[in-house]
Amino acid sequence: MNISRCTTAALATLALCSSFAFSQRRVGPTMPPNPLPYDLLIANGHVLDDKNHIDAMMDVGIKDGKIAAVAPHIDHAQALKTVDAKGLYVTPGLIDLHTHVYTGTGEKGSYAGDLSIYPDGFTLRNGVTTIIDAGSSGWRNFDDFKDKIIDRQKTRVLSELNIVGSGMRGGKYEDNLDDMDGKLTGEKAKQFPGVIVGIKSAHFTGPEWKPYEQAEIAGKIANIPVMIDFGANRIERPLYDLVTKYLEPGDIYTHCFSGLRREQDAETGGPSAALIAMRKRGIYCDIGMGGGSFSWTVAIPLMKAGYHPDSLSTDLHVGSMNSAMKDILGVADRMLLMGETIPEVFAQMTSHPAHEIRQEQYGNLSIGAGADVALFSIEKGSFGFTDMYNTKAMGTQRIICELTLRDGKIVYDLNGISADMWDATKHSADESQSRRWTTFNERPFGATGGKKFPQSVPVGSLPSATKPQ
Repeated sequence: MNISRCTTAALATLALCSSFAFSQRRVGPTMPPNPLPYDLLIANGHVLDDKNHIDAMMDVGIKDGKIAAVAPHIDHAQALKTVDAKGLYVTPGLIDLHTHVYTGTGEKGSYAGDLSIYPDGFTLRNGVTTIIDAGSSGWRNFDDFKDKIIDRQKTRVLSELNIVGSGMRGGKYEDNLDDMDGKLTGEKAKQFPGVIVGIKSAHFTGPEWKPYEQAEIAGKIANIPVMIDFGANRIERPLYDLVTKYLEPGDIYTHCFSGLRREQDAETGGPSAALIAMRKRGIYCDIGMGGGSFSWTVAIPLMKAGYHPDSLSTDLHVGSMNSAMKDILGVADRMLLMGETIPEVFAQMTSHPAHEIRQEQYGNLSIGAGADVALFSIEKGSFGFTDMYNTKAMGTQRIICELTLRDGKIVYDLNGISADMWDATKHSADESQSRRWTTFNERPFGATGGKKFPQSVPVGSLPSATKPQ
């Protein structure tokens, strides 16, 4: 044995451990207890909480990451920090029911790879605090998805497990009938209750009914709903038969405004017999706009006929985010354009999807609920909204996310409404307690907090030996 090499390795390990311990100690001093009723107060906002039937001017008090109070007037002195939400809507954190976020595998051209995106870069800035990955992984690779994505994001990431064991890896896998096993899929889902919240079948091009039969088997084993992307439009398996013979009440049909699988009546332009049967049977209609599942020639006649979606979702992936869809607020803007109200679209992005996935603890501002909260403004103007065929309709308003809280802490602030002015002489709150309400750095003010202005050196004044090359 090479003693010298072992000693060197041991010393390196000790140094690494010491460095890690030091970095852990540098997180900051332990915060003093907060004797006040609230850590953070969102004041003067218009609260929209569909589950609790609130559509009114209210204040929202938050303590220890939970909703502690929702009331017309809460004394600002009862909170460490107050954010003025005057002129803004205050809602539960949004829930995006249909996304693809199993990335980081390095697999080219795959929704279990390069076509998916990392959630935190695209969710919090839109007020989205919870997303559901819709079938990117199956029972074979869910553990890898959980390790790479679910366990590492600020966004709450839930999953609908693909009935295909290998997940959403392209036609060779997604058309493989031999890899569709309802029992193995359902048993895997049972191992992660509250994380795996649904079963997904998608993109199937064959004439067989096996994907949907096996998906229902898995859903019953785990007692979770099934979401269907009905794949190719095959005359051997019509949509009407899917919703009347295979799906169960409480299941979810996504891409319901695409028109690609007989969702629209060819004569009237309104909902087809299949969509009408869905509604009668209690099967939910989800938008799932994506890159190719929303057409104005379908959506406008359906909406005029009174057929509204139950939930709004993005089908978020690298293609849809850069084409017509862009983000969930853009999907909601299209609903406003077609006549829905602001309370309706926020219900379709909060309490409705929470109900569809049977996770009613999310999507509301109930006392004791986790404080996932978002603040929105409404911008007026003239805006063009395109569809899957690159045709546009013009709207007069769009929703802008101003602030997002995850577990009671600010994680996104578009215009700095939670921040002090740069030239303030003192902090508006006790900066030693700031980690109770924000994930951002709070600059200390005054003699006890350190120097007001950080030291910096202009590039031109650097000694020549240290100037950048």
